[in-house]
Amino acid sequence: MKTVLIDTNIVLDIALKRKLFVEKASELLKILEHKKISTCVSATSVTDIYYILRKSKSHKEVIDFLKNFFNYINIAGVDKIIVINALNSNIKDFEDAIQIETAKEQNIQIVITRNEKDFRNSDLEIYNPTEYINLIMRQ
Repeated sequence: MKTVLIDTNIVLDIALKRKLFVEKASELLKILEHKKISTCVSATSVTDIYYILRKSKSHKEVIDFLKNFFNYINIAGVDKIIVINALNSNIKDFEDAIQIETAKEQNIQIVITRNEKDFRNSDLEIYNPTEYINLIMRQ
């Protein structure tokens, strides 16, 4: 199985228990773990997740969540090459450009996001959680 990159919004769906999305996001991560599919987030996602969670949770709660989360999920590094490539890309959303360039640099072909339209101009396979669950359950 290929490694997958999880977009920030999927992690936030779980951490913030977003009503419309938490169930599928949680199911996705359980299936990825059960099927032993290598899964990661970009290093920049970690700081974004911390920043957003910190608005509604204590520092300790956020740190505890992240420590637990990273028992199961890897972190893909972001370096100068990735940042320069993102700056030079045709992707309008810089955070998404970082995600795309991180995936490319790490030879990851699959990104799972709820923000599919912003990844349309990449040459990666883009799935929302439901689509990816359906795909891997058929295999």
